Parts: sequence; C-alpha cells; structure tokens
Amino acid sequence: MTDFTAEEVVWTRVLREAFGESVELQDDKGNHTVYDIAGEFEVNGQGYAILVQPDRKHEEYEVLRIVTAEDGSLELATIDDDDEWENISELYDELTFPEEDEY
Repeated sequence: MTDFTAEEVVWTRVLREAFGESVELQDDKGNHTVYDIAGEFEVNGQGYAILVQPDRKHEEYEVLRIVTAEDGSLELATIDDDDEWENISELYDELTFPEEDEY
C-alpha cells in the first residue's frame, strides 16, 4: 500500500512535449543512456517520470522527479528519499498493473 492513491494522480505529458518519446541521460561518469518515457504524472503537485531502456522494457525502470530549473527548462532529478521512491514506484505499479478484485 502506498501513501498516495490513484485519485491523487494527474497524468501529464510535459516531458513528451519537451523531448519526444525518449530522453538521453548522462551519469556521473559521463556515460549517455537513452530511455523511453514509460509514464509521467504528478502527485500533490510534484512531477515524476518513469523511464525504461528500450532494450530492457521488461526489466526494472527508473523513477525520477521532474523539476523546473531556474531558467524554466525541465530537468530530471534522482529521488534520494527511499520512502518517496518506494511510494512512487508502488503507485506506478498499482496504476499500471491493477490487482483484480478478489471475490
């Protein structure tokens, strides 16, 4: 169970409108990796992006915050808070793979 509910989610397209269907990220070592945007949404006014590597669609995904820089451009930021990351990841799983009602 997450701290957020599906009713609090607002699906967005801000990254797709700014960058298209994929983004290229650079890690701390200068390596560039392309990710597809699997989903993007806001919860309580905070934007989040779900990214997957094109050749690894059935594996783990990246969960990042969408932030607006001082110049107005969009940036993606790592979520350092483990609880926040877990909550957003679980929420995305619930939205993407809803459990069937048990009778």
